[in-house]
Amino acid sequence: MKKLLLIVLAAATFGDASAQSDKYTAAMAARVQALDTTRDVQALNDLSNSFERIAEAEKTQWLPYYYAALAKVNAGYMLTAGKMGGMAATLDPVADKAEALLAKAESLTTANSELFVVKKMVATLRMMADPMSRYMTEGKAATEALESAKKLDPENPRVYYLAGQDKYYTPEQFGGSKAEAKALFELALQKFDSAKPADALAPRWGRGNTEYYLKLASK
Repeated sequence: MKKLLLIVLAAATFGDASAQSDKYTAAMAARVQALDTTRDVQALNDLSNSFERIAEAEKTQWLPYYYAALAKVNAGYMLTAGKMGGMAATLDPVADKAEALLAKAESLTTANSELFVVKKMVATLRMMADPMSRYMTEGKAATEALESAKKLDPENPRVYYLAGQDKYYTPEQFGGSKAEAKALFELALQKFDSAKPADALAPRWGRGNTEYYLKLASK
């Protein structure tokens, strides 16, 4: 009887865990899909808040914190509307929040290329807020983060997408090159084609933007 009771309890526990896992996957899936196509500041902030709530409920999953940080920094990019400088008061709080979310994600995973990709994006956002005074510090931080992302996973397509962006937007006198940007975007697409995400919730974002920038760099 005791053995039967233990089996029943174990089965019930497994059933609860499975239901919780299904609930988590369902909550994440639609939001992950929306993240790659959302271009509205408020909608991105709402997504970030939703991911953070999921993360706080789950407590052991790094992906919700990662996506919350990504949505937040993307909202910051939307706030710039192509402007550079004079935006520290607006963008620094966004970067601070993204970094705090990344720190929580980092406490739940190790040696993760995807986290360094977003760290690169955060450093770039800080630099855009005040490029004249921050290029040497935040520019260096962005470069180092991207190098770490590449070292941890040379097959990560987002590494080459962001590197291509840097080459595309940097003036030629400072090392920029549309031709080199084009090559990096093409390489990123090759990496997207060969990528094998760990599961349905693993990062896939970036292909659409890469294709967009490849067209620009090819003109």
